Amino acid sequence: MKVTILNKENKTQGNVDLPSQFSEEYRPDLIRRAVLALQSVARQAYGTDPEAGQRYSSTVSKRRRNYRGCYGFGISRVNRKILSRRGTRMFWVGATSPQTRGGRRSHAPKAEKIFEQKINQKENQKAIRSAMGASLDKVLVTSRGHKIPETYPFVLAAEFENIIKTKEVESIFEKLGLKEELDRSLIKKVRAGIGKLRGRKYRRKRGPLVVVSGDCSLEKAAKNLPGVDIVHVKSLNAEMLAPGTQPGRIALYTEKALETISKENLFQ
Repeated sequence: MKVTILNKENKTQGNVDLPSQFSEEYRPDLIRRAVLALQSVARQAYGTDPEAGQRYSSTVSKRRRNYRGCYGFGISRVNRKILSRRGTRMFWVGATSPQTRGGRRSHAPKAEKIFEQKINQKENQKAIRSAMGASLDKVLVTSRGHKIPETYPFVLAAEFENIIKTKEVESIFEKLGLKEELDRSLIKKVRAGIGKLRGRKYRRKRGPLVVVSGDCSLEKAAKNLPGVDIVHVKSLNAEMLAPGTQPGRIALYTEKALETISKENLFQ
């Protein structure tokens, strides 16, 4: 499959043959598994204290003549603690037992639980190749909600990696027909749920993914553009190409990045 190379002025600079990795069959099931495997590794362990709800004395004697016993009071035999007393009459409340008010949780989350999901290396590489092919499919990209120009898919010329200014990157994206896509990523939406209290108050649409060959000035120049992500081609993974397990993210590959994929035979 041949794709046009566009320069900074949105003019055709030639054509390039895509590496064989982009011709992988579309496998949304594998892509989903690869993304979930990545997300599970980043999940933080959480759980309750093993001694939570069991730190107080709540043993009640069932013997007939034992002081502070509950024998003969006609109450259920659950663990209780004493809040106050008048003589031999005790004021008990339920404790320790899971079925009582104020008791511990019966099956609390445990910090030692392993959330990590496994995926085979060959399956993961196949998922990345499939997501790479989906990122250049017009139908999948538009169905994901991206605003793409008529010339998409295209490859960025090698000179893009030498851009220094953020304003220059923004103006070039507008020339390439990605202004609507950048405006789409500007909108911030308040997250629903408790995540607002955990440092994740706003949600933003994912914009273009720019894939570069390695360390370059474009990384710093484009990192402040909302929704735009810059990634080295060797660090490419399924989650970047398919955020939220949905394939078809708009991806802009530089000419040097494609050369790296074909020369080093990445993701094979």
